[in-house]
Amino acid sequence: MKITVLVGGVGGARFLLGVQHLLGLGQFATLQRRESDHELTAVVNIGDDAWIHGLRVCPDLDTCMYTLGGGVDPQRGWGHRDETWHAKEELLRYGATPDWFELGDRDLATHLVRTQMLRAGYPLSQITTALCDRWQPGARLLPSSDDRCETHVVITDPADDSQRAIHFQEWWVRYRAQVPTHSFAFVGSEKASAATEVVAAIAGADVILLAPSNPVVSIGAILAIPGIRGALRASKAPIVGYSPIIGGKPLRGMADACLTVVGVESTAEAVGRHYGARRSTGILDCWLVHDGDHAEIDDVVVRSIPLLMTDPEATAQMVTAGLALAGVAA
Repeated sequence: MKITVLVGGVGGARFLLGVQHLLGLGQFATLQRRESDHELTAVVNIGDDAWIHGLRVCPDLDTCMYTLGGGVDPQRGWGHRDETWHAKEELLRYGATPDWFELGDRDLATHLVRTQMLRAGYPLSQITTALCDRWQPGARLLPSSDDRCETHVVITDPADDSQRAIHFQEWWVRYRAQVPTHSFAFVGSEKASAATEVVAAIAGADVILLAPSNPVVSIGAILAIPGIRGALRASKAPIVGYSPIIGGKPLRGMADACLTVVGVESTAEAVGRHYGARRSTGILDCWLVHDGDHAEIDDVVVRSIPLLMTDPEATAQMVTAGLALAGVAA
Protein backbone atom coordinates (compact mmCIF):
# COMPACT_ATOMS: atom_id res chain seq x y z
CA MET A 1 0.00 0.00 0.00
CA LYS A 2 1.09 3.56 -0.77
CA ILE A 3 -0.10 6.13 1.74
CA THR A 4 0.57 9.85 1.34
CA VAL A 5 -0.03 12.10 4.33
CA LEU A 6 -0.11 15.91 4.49
CA VAL A 7 1.37 16.96 7.83
CA GLY A 8 2.55 19.82 9.99
CA GLY A 9 4.87 19.52 12.98
CA VAL A 10 4.41 17.82 16.36
CA GLY A 11 0.85 16.53 15.87
CA GLY A 12 1.61 15.50 12.30
CA ALA A 13 4.72 13.61 13.38
CA ARG A 14 2.75 11.71 16.01
CA PHE A 15 0.12 10.88 13.42
CA LEU A 16 2.83 9.46 11.15
CA LEU A 17 3.98 7.22 14.02
CA GLY A 18 0.46 5.79 14.11
CA VAL A 19 0.57 5.06 10.38
CA GLN A 20 3.91 3.33 10.83
CA HIS A 21 2.59 1.33 13.77
CA LEU A 22 -0.28 0.06 11.63
CA LEU A 23 1.89 -0.79 8.63
CA GLY A 24 4.93 -2.13 10.49
CA LEU A 25 7.29 0.58 9.26
CA GLY A 26 10.20 2.42 10.85
CA GLN A 27 10.48 1.78 14.59
CA PHE A 28 7.66 -0.77 14.27
CA ALA A 29 9.21 -2.90 11.52
CA THR A 30 9.46 -6.63 12.18
CA LEU A 31 11.02 -9.57 10.37
CA GLN A 32 7.52 -10.80 9.54
CA ARG A 33 6.47 -7.50 7.99
CA ARG A 34 9.35 -5.87 6.20
CA GLU A 35 9.51 -2.16 5.51
CA SER A 36 9.32 -2.83 1.75
CA ASP A 37 5.76 -4.14 2.11
CA HIS A 38 4.31 -0.63 2.25
CA GLU A 39 5.32 2.90 1.32
CA LEU A 40 4.64 5.95 3.49
CA THR A 41 5.23 9.45 2.15
CA ALA A 42 4.77 12.61 4.18
CA VAL A 43 4.24 15.94 2.42
CA VAL A 44 5.49 18.35 5.07
CA ASN A 45 4.68 22.01 5.67
CA ILE A 46 7.51 24.47 4.95
CA GLY A 47 5.63 27.65 5.89
CA ASP A 48 7.31 27.67 9.32
CA ASP A 49 10.80 27.65 7.79
CA ALA A 50 12.97 30.62 8.70
CA TRP A 51 16.49 32.02 8.70
CA ILE A 52 17.68 32.09 12.32
CA HIS A 53 21.20 33.34 13.14
CA GLY A 54 22.17 32.78 9.51
CA LEU A 55 20.94 29.19 9.48
CA ARG A 56 17.99 27.71 7.60
CA VAL A 57 15.64 26.15 10.14
CA CYS A 58 12.82 23.84 8.98
CA PRO A 59 10.87 23.08 12.17
CA ASP A 60 8.20 20.75 10.76
CA LEU A 61 10.57 18.71 8.61
CA ASP A 62 12.96 18.33 11.53
CA THR A 63 10.22 17.39 14.00
CA CYS A 64 9.00 14.66 11.65
CA MET A 65 12.54 13.44 11.02
CA TYR A 66 13.53 13.37 14.70
CA THR A 67 10.24 11.79 15.80
CA LEU A 68 10.24 8.99 13.24
CA GLY A 69 13.99 8.51 13.71
CA GLY A 70 13.60 7.99 17.47
CA GLY A 71 15.57 11.06 18.52
CA VAL A 72 12.93 13.64 19.42
CA ASP A 73 12.67 15.14 22.89
CA PRO A 74 9.71 13.23 24.40
CA GLN A 75 8.65 16.02 26.76
CA ARG A 76 8.63 18.91 24.30
CA GLY A 77 7.70 16.87 21.24
CA TRP A 78 10.28 18.76 19.15
CA GLY A 79 14.05 19.14 19.07
CA HIS A 80 16.66 16.60 20.14
CA ARG A 81 16.47 14.21 23.03
CA ASP A 82 19.08 15.07 25.73
CA GLU A 83 19.60 18.52 24.21
CA THR A 84 21.96 21.13 25.70
CA TRP A 85 21.81 24.90 25.23
CA HIS A 86 25.34 26.28 25.49
CA ALA A 87 25.27 28.01 22.08
CA LYS A 88 21.97 29.67 22.96
CA GLU A 89 23.43 30.93 26.24
CA GLU A 90 26.45 32.42 24.45
CA LEU A 91 24.26 34.08 21.83
CA LEU A 92 22.28 35.71 24.63
CA ARG A 93 25.50 36.99 26.20
CA TYR A 94 26.42 38.55 22.87
CA GLY A 95 22.98 40.14 22.63
CA ALA A 96 22.32 38.37 19.33
CA THR A 97 18.79 38.45 17.97
CA PRO A 98 16.31 36.89 17.79
CA ASP A 99 16.57 35.98 21.47
CA TRP A 100 13.15 34.29 21.61
CA PHE A 101 13.94 31.34 19.31
CA GLU A 102 15.66 28.33 20.85
CA LEU A 103 18.38 26.49 18.94
CA GLY A 104 19.83 23.54 20.81
CA ASP A 105 23.44 22.44 20.45
CA ARG A 106 22.60 19.10 18.82
CA ASP A 107 19.95 20.71 16.64
CA LEU A 108 22.53 23.16 15.30
CA ALA A 109 24.26 20.37 13.38
CA THR A 110 21.13 19.73 11.31
CA HIS A 111 20.76 23.42 10.46
CA LEU A 112 24.45 23.81 9.63
CA VAL A 113 24.41 20.89 7.18
CA ARG A 114 21.16 22.09 5.59
CA THR A 115 22.47 25.64 5.20
CA GLN A 116 25.75 24.50 3.67
CA MET A 117 23.91 22.34 1.14
CA LEU A 118 21.45 25.13 0.27
CA ARG A 119 24.35 27.49 -0.40
CA ALA A 120 25.95 24.81 -2.56
CA GLY A 121 22.83 24.80 -4.72
CA TYR A 122 21.04 21.64 -3.60
CA PRO A 123 17.21 21.77 -3.47
CA LEU A 124 15.51 21.29 -0.13
CA SER A 125 14.03 17.93 -1.16
CA GLN A 126 17.49 16.46 -1.85
CA ILE A 127 18.84 17.97 1.36
CA THR A 128 16.02 16.42 3.36
CA THR A 129 16.79 13.01 1.84
CA ALA A 130 20.45 13.41 2.79
CA LEU A 131 19.59 14.39 6.36
CA CYS A 132 17.24 11.41 6.63
CA ASP A 133 20.14 9.09 5.84
CA ARG A 134 21.35 9.83 9.37
CA TRP A 135 17.93 9.28 11.02
CA GLN A 136 16.37 6.46 8.94
CA PRO A 137 12.79 7.62 9.63
CA GLY A 138 11.11 4.73 7.81
CA ALA A 139 9.12 7.13 5.64
CA ARG A 140 9.85 9.43 2.74
CA LEU A 141 9.74 13.01 3.99
CA LEU A 142 9.08 15.56 1.25
CA PRO A 143 9.04 19.32 1.70
CA SER A 144 5.88 20.58 0.00
CA SER A 145 8.05 22.71 -2.30
CA ASP A 146 11.71 23.29 -3.10
CA ASP A 147 10.88 26.98 -3.36
CA ARG A 148 10.89 29.38 -0.45
CA CYS A 149 7.33 29.90 0.77
CA GLU A 150 6.99 31.31 4.30
CA THR A 151 3.95 32.09 6.41
CA HIS A 152 3.80 35.69 7.63
CA VAL A 153 1.24 37.26 9.93
CA VAL A 154 -0.19 40.79 9.88
CA ILE A 155 -0.53 42.02 13.46
CA THR A 156 -1.01 45.21 15.43
CA ASP A 157 2.40 45.85 16.97
CA PRO A 158 1.98 46.06 20.76
CA ALA A 159 4.82 48.60 20.90
CA ASP A 160 3.23 51.35 18.81
CA ASP A 161 -0.20 50.08 17.64
CA SER A 162 0.92 50.06 14.01
CA GLN A 163 0.09 47.22 11.65
CA ARG A 164 3.02 45.21 10.37
CA ALA A 165 3.79 41.77 9.00
CA ILE A 166 6.01 39.43 10.99
CA HIS A 167 7.24 35.90 10.34
CA PHE A 168 4.99 33.16 11.64
CA GLN A 169 7.72 32.01 14.04
CA GLU A 170 7.76 35.39 15.77
CA TRP A 171 3.96 35.39 16.06
CA TRP A 172 3.91 31.80 17.34
CA VAL A 173 7.00 31.61 19.54
CA ARG A 174 7.58 35.17 20.70
CA TYR A 175 3.99 36.39 21.02
CA ARG A 176 2.25 33.02 21.49
CA ALA A 177 -0.47 34.30 19.13
CA GLN A 178 -1.53 36.72 21.88
CA VAL A 179 -1.44 39.95 19.83
CA PRO A 180 -4.20 41.49 17.68
CA THR A 181 -3.96 39.51 14.43
CA HIS A 182 -5.51 40.43 11.09
CA SER A 183 -4.43 37.97 8.41
CA PHE A 184 -1.95 35.37 7.20
CA ALA A 185 0.13 35.64 4.03
CA PHE A 186 2.03 32.82 2.35
CA VAL A 187 4.95 34.85 1.10
CA GLY A 188 6.52 33.39 -2.03
CA SER A 189 3.60 31.13 -2.86
CA GLU A 190 2.83 33.07 -6.03
CA LYS A 191 6.21 32.04 -7.44
CA ALA A 192 6.47 28.61 -5.84
CA SER A 193 5.47 25.26 -7.25
CA ALA A 194 4.88 21.85 -5.79
CA ALA A 195 7.94 19.63 -5.75
CA THR A 196 7.84 17.04 -8.53
CA GLU A 197 8.04 14.21 -6.00
CA VAL A 198 5.06 15.66 -4.12
CA VAL A 199 2.83 15.65 -7.18
CA ALA A 200 3.93 12.09 -7.96
CA ALA A 201 3.29 10.95 -4.37
CA ILE A 202 -0.23 12.35 -4.50
CA ALA A 203 -0.96 10.89 -7.94
CA GLY A 204 0.43 7.46 -7.07
CA ALA A 205 -1.13 7.04 -3.63
CA ASP A 206 -3.69 4.38 -2.74
CA VAL A 207 -5.08 6.71 -0.08
CA ILE A 208 -4.31 10.28 0.99
CA LEU A 209 -4.63 11.36 4.61
CA LEU A 210 -4.80 14.88 6.06
CA ALA A 211 -3.26 14.67 9.52
CA PRO A 212 -4.98 16.55 12.38
CA SER A 213 -2.50 19.39 11.93
CA ASN A 214 -3.29 23.10 12.01
CA PRO A 215 -5.76 23.65 9.13
CA VAL A 216 -4.58 27.22 8.50
CA VAL A 217 -0.81 27.39 8.91
CA SER A 218 0.13 23.71 8.39
CA ILE A 219 -2.28 22.04 5.98
CA GLY A 220 -3.38 25.47 4.71
CA ALA A 221 0.20 26.50 3.98
CA ILE A 222 0.72 23.28 2.00
CA LEU A 223 -2.46 23.88 0.00
CA ALA A 224 -1.32 27.44 -0.76
CA ILE A 225 1.52 26.12 -2.93
CA PRO A 226 0.40 26.05 -6.57
CA GLY A 227 -0.08 22.56 -7.91
CA ILE A 228 -0.89 20.75 -4.68
CA ARG A 229 -4.61 21.45 -4.45
CA GLY A 230 -4.98 20.56 -8.13
CA ALA A 231 -3.05 17.32 -7.64
CA LEU A 232 -5.29 16.38 -4.72
CA ARG A 233 -8.46 17.08 -6.66
CA ALA A 234 -7.20 15.10 -9.65
CA SER A 235 -5.98 12.09 -7.68
CA LYS A 236 -7.88 8.82 -7.98
CA ALA A 237 -7.11 7.99 -4.34
CA PRO A 238 -9.69 8.71 -1.63
CA ILE A 239 -8.82 11.67 0.62
CA VAL A 240 -9.50 11.27 4.33
CA GLY A 241 -9.17 14.15 6.78
CA TYR A 242 -8.90 14.09 10.57
CA SER A 243 -10.32 16.91 12.66
CA PRO A 244 -7.74 18.80 14.75
CA ILE A 245 -10.59 20.19 16.86
CA ILE A 246 -12.08 18.18 19.73
CA GLY A 247 -14.96 19.62 21.71
CA GLY A 248 -14.29 23.09 20.33
CA LYS A 249 -10.59 23.06 21.23
CA PRO A 250 -7.46 22.11 19.26
CA LEU A 251 -5.68 18.84 19.97
CA ARG A 252 -2.53 20.88 20.59
CA GLY A 253 -1.07 24.24 19.65
CA MET A 254 -3.14 27.28 18.77
CA ALA A 255 -5.27 26.22 15.82
CA ASP A 256 -8.26 28.00 17.35
CA ALA A 257 -6.41 31.33 17.24
CA CYS A 258 -5.56 30.75 13.57
CA LEU A 259 -9.11 29.73 12.69
CA THR A 260 -10.50 32.87 14.32
CA VAL A 261 -8.27 35.04 12.12
CA VAL A 262 -9.65 33.45 8.92
CA GLY A 263 -13.25 33.54 10.15
CA VAL A 264 -13.74 29.82 10.78
CA GLU A 265 -15.33 28.53 13.98
CA SER A 266 -13.32 26.16 16.16
CA THR A 267 -15.54 23.14 15.54
CA ALA A 268 -14.97 19.88 13.71
CA GLU A 269 -17.80 20.71 11.32
CA ALA A 270 -16.51 24.19 10.50
CA VAL A 271 -13.00 22.90 9.75
CA GLY A 272 -14.43 20.15 7.53
CA ARG A 273 -16.48 22.73 5.64
CA HIS A 274 -13.35 24.90 5.40
CA TYR A 275 -11.58 22.07 3.55
CA GLY A 276 -14.73 21.34 1.54
CA ALA A 277 -15.92 18.35 -0.46
CA ARG A 278 -13.94 17.19 -3.48
CA ARG A 279 -17.21 16.72 -5.36
CA SER A 280 -17.61 20.51 -5.32
CA THR A 281 -14.53 22.72 -5.00
CA GLY A 282 -12.79 21.23 -1.96
CA ILE A 283 -10.50 18.31 -1.22
CA LEU A 284 -12.30 15.93 1.17
CA ASP A 285 -13.99 12.62 0.50
CA CYS A 286 -14.15 11.52 4.14
CA TRP A 287 -13.95 13.39 7.45
CA LEU A 288 -13.30 11.88 10.87
CA VAL A 289 -14.37 13.73 14.02
CA HIS A 290 -13.98 12.87 17.68
CA ASP A 291 -16.61 10.95 19.61
CA GLY A 292 -19.22 13.42 20.81
CA ASP A 293 -18.53 15.94 18.04
CA HIS A 294 -20.91 16.34 15.11
CA ALA A 295 -20.44 17.37 11.50
CA GLU A 296 -22.64 17.44 8.45
CA ILE A 297 -20.80 18.31 5.24
CA ASP A 298 -22.42 17.93 1.85
CA ASP A 299 -20.85 15.17 -0.27
CA VAL A 300 -18.41 14.15 2.49
CA VAL A 301 -18.72 10.89 4.44
CA VAL A 302 -18.39 11.71 8.15
CA ARG A 303 -17.77 9.35 11.04
CA SER A 304 -17.01 9.95 14.73
CA ILE A 305 -14.30 7.90 16.45
CA PRO A 306 -11.80 8.50 19.29
CA LEU A 307 -9.22 10.97 17.97
CA LEU A 308 -6.89 11.29 20.97
CA MET A 309 -3.35 10.37 19.88
CA THR A 310 -2.34 9.09 23.31
CA ASP A 311 0.17 6.63 21.86
CA PRO A 312 1.08 5.10 18.47
CA GLU A 313 -1.34 2.20 18.99
CA ALA A 314 -4.30 4.53 19.60
CA THR A 315 -3.27 6.58 16.57
CA ALA A 316 -3.02 3.42 14.47
CA GLN A 317 -6.64 2.71 15.33
CA MET A 318 -7.52 6.17 14.00
CA VAL A 319 -5.71 5.37 10.78
CA THR A 320 -7.46 2.01 10.50
CA ALA A 321 -10.84 3.71 10.85
CA GLY A 322 -9.92 6.21 8.16
CA LEU A 323 -8.85 3.51 5.74
CA ALA A 324 -12.03 1.57 6.40
CA LEU A 325 -14.16 4.66 5.81
CA ALA A 326 -12.37 5.16 2.49
CA GLY A 327 -12.86 1.52 1.53
CA VAL A 328 -9.14 0.74 1.64
CA ALA A 329 -7.66 -2.23 3.51
CA ALA A 330 -4.15 -2.24 4.94
